Amino acid sequence: MNRYNEYGLTAKKAVVKNGNPIETWILATKEIFKTKSLREKNCPKSTFLGLCEEGLIKGISKGNYTRSKLNKQYAITAVKILKSNPTLSKKELWEHVKKELFIDKKEHNSQMDVVLALWDNKLLV
Repeated sequence: MNRYNEYGLTAKKAVVKNGNPIETWILATKEIFKTKSLREKNCPKSTFLGLCEEGLIKGISKGNYTRSKLNKQYAITAVKILKSNPTLSKKELWEHVKKELFIDKKEHNSQMDVVLALWDNKLLV
């Protein structure tokens, strides 16, 4: 059973497509989501691009891919947490991220799905 949703699958497909991460994300969303609003959802996209920006995804060079600071920070923190706790559930991972970043009453918006999919498929460096 996967620990992630369709946005996690999108991240995985975007990496496999091997190219500019902004373009591969768009192509992957078109394969998975029928509606434009789901394809354009910013939080998972910014999470993926934030990890790309930091050079944390195998095969993708560091670069400038997103202006989102929060989603990038959530993703980097989640990766750090997974390195010492690789079996956390999506909910547990988000709780650890919130604690680490002093976030109170905020729900994740598929950011953890992206991180977990990349982690579980060994696509993070």
